[in-house]
Amino acid sequence: MSPRPRAPRPARGEEIIQVRGKYYILSSSALADDRTRILKHGDTFAVFDRFGDAHPLRFGEQGMYHEGTRHLSRLELRIEKMRPFLLSSTVLEDNTLLAVDLTNPDFVSAGRVKVPRGTIHVFRSIFLYDGVCHERLRAANFGLTPVSTELNLSFDADFADIFEVRGATRGKRGTRLPARAVSNGRIIVYRGLDRVARRTEIRWSLPRGCGATASEGPGAAFRLRLGVQESKVLHLSYACRADGSSGGRRGFARAHRSVLKDREKIRLGECRVSTSNEQFNDWLNRSYSDVHMMTTRIGRRLYPYAGVPWFSTVFGRDGILTAWFYLWVNPALARGVLEHLAEFQSKEDAPARDAEPGKILHEMRRGEMAALGEIPFGRYYGSVDATPLFVGLAGAYFESTGDLAFIRGLWPNIEKALDWIERRGDADGDGFVEYGRRSKAGLVNQGWKDSDDSIFHADGALVRGPVALCEVQACVYDAYRAAAVLAAALGRADRARDLDRGADALQARFETSFWSEKLGFYALALDGSKRACAVRASNAGQCLFSGIARPDRAGRTAAALLGPDFFTGWGVRTLAAGEARYNPMSYHNGSVWPHDNALIAAGLARYGLKSEASKLLQGLFDASLFMEQSRLPELFCGFKRRPAEGPTLYPVACSPQAWASASVFMLIKSVLGLRVEAAKGRIVFDHPVLPPFLEELRFRDLRAGGGSADLLLRRHASDVSVNVVSRRGPIEVVVVK
Repeated sequence: MSPRPRAPRPARGEEIIQVRGKYYILSSSALADDRTRILKHGDTFAVFDRFGDAHPLRFGEQGMYHEGTRHLSRLELRIEKMRPFLLSSTVLEDNTLLAVDLTNPDFVSAGRVKVPRGTIHVFRSIFLYDGVCHERLRAANFGLTPVSTELNLSFDADFADIFEVRGATRGKRGTRLPARAVSNGRIIVYRGLDRVARRTEIRWSLPRGCGATASEGPGAAFRLRLGVQESKVLHLSYACRADGSSGGRRGFARAHRSVLKDREKIRLGECRVSTSNEQFNDWLNRSYSDVHMMTTRIGRRLYPYAGVPWFSTVFGRDGILTAWFYLWVNPALARGVLEHLAEFQSKEDAPARDAEPGKILHEMRRGEMAALGEIPFGRYYGSVDATPLFVGLAGAYFESTGDLAFIRGLWPNIEKALDWIERRGDADGDGFVEYGRRSKAGLVNQGWKDSDDSIFHADGALVRGPVALCEVQACVYDAYRAAAVLAAALGRADRARDLDRGADALQARFETSFWSEKLGFYALALDGSKRACAVRASNAGQCLFSGIARPDRAGRTAAALLGPDFFTGWGVRTLAAGEARYNPMSYHNGSVWPHDNALIAAGLARYGLKSEASKLLQGLFDASLFMEQSRLPELFCGFKRRPAEGPTLYPVACSPQAWASASVFMLIKSVLGLRVEAAKGRIVFDHPVLPPFLEELRFRDLRAGGGSADLLLRRHASDVSVNVVSRRGPIEVVVVK
């Protein structure tokens, strides 16, 4: 047996931080207990506290970011230099605006209360649009006498790269220039080592009778006189700019109308679903809104950025799976993802970026560190599964839309992806796709579990590559099957037969090499010596999603996944309890990920295990009841469910995270056996099941081919009825029982 890895012993006076990889997110404070408020628009996002403030110290991730750089690291509002009392704070259900109600504490002068607490009401309205944070401050006096008061605003910009905020240290930084006063504002400028001047422009517009003065440090003070029952409104903006970039000067109201219009365009043509359970509707509505917020318009395309705060950018794998989950709701998202990833499909062999011809993008970053090559993620290809998933999504998109013209244009990219799978992805020619890092600065593990300690043998020893993950072979199998259908539709019958034969051969090899009779489960991976990692991990559950697993072995795998070592009551853990590296508080070795559970549920349903899939839907719905705003985060801890308690939060999980938000839509599809068959113009419900907490489910504008329908599904003692409320155009609804 291989010895357990030991941490290095620190020398005297030296501290060694053992982390799971170079890009591990250091944590000095926990997002889970900060109750932050998140806004995002395009390439800009902001993390505020409940007061609408951003603090530079303890809550290190707070601030406003644009294209990978923090343009606002401090924003603090005070009344008479005192922090106001918080009355309420919420982000609107559509995620477009943060609304905060504040009031004054007691103002004391010469030993007596000058202005009692609760006299002055301050309402903050904050939103993002086109690289600008817009804020409206409305101050109102509800006292019996006029009051004069001062609103103090402190602001600053550290222009930290997002990787610096995550914990990376740099030997040298650019130059911060002195803040410059301009008419009704301040401009803060930083010239980076990449020779780009980034600036934050703070501007204000004041009502008549209100004056502004510079305060100590970066900031301003606004003096207001408020009569009885009088209110006054101040407008502020914080714009993120760089060399060569500028933005139009839109006022608060006009910019907010533009935000609402943008969000409406993203929603255009969507199917809407609602249920008889209002708590479930809260989860659904939050999920819709979070997918909308994370979706970014890149030119004419829509692309779901991965997550806030750490992953608010293009990720290949995350974008593909989010679009796949959301496909029956709005296929435009999948089309945008496929177009964008096709454009940036690697055309070269570049070891420093783990790029090879035909490979699909893993991650794309902007910012100073990416521009300088201090991180490899400016355009990085270190993902072993994004390429087969790209092909699989193309097949799923065609099934749902029948858009053969689009597939014909995409076919050269699909062929390049298949070529990478067959040659570069299988470098040793054993018939399995493996990964092995070529970039010294890249990711060690290149599946979805990409932390350094996530792939290991039964004794806990970390694996030596190249590594063939079980679920990656399943992705390749699905890619072959999907490409065969596409090839046949394009009149390439010989290519279709070759691809189907390739899928058959891979399935046979997979069963021989990955099934462990001793475990009664599929092995996590094969190492560089073709030795199986006899570890029970949720990766095996994802294998069911593609249909590569033998039916009898799929049943045994499902039984284990729903057993006590995996299933917490909230969902399936990433790693079974009892495995060497099991830790329910880890990132990948025992936690619960909603997107992982959605894929597993889809796999269970594929093999007819609808009650088991419903159990996962039930668990995640129950978890949503305990989450603020009913928002499922990227992951949560894998502790067993305890009576009268909610799930245990993971301290630095992204929230929102796109594929977590989209998971509910894949879960609904799975339990209902929903298929959209565009070529036949029909919607199929294959042995639909509704869990006990859902008596009714309604679809509005569910589309197939050239038609759409509104449907009502009702749960009965032994089945689910499907009633067509209305239909538009030619469409057929089929229920298989």
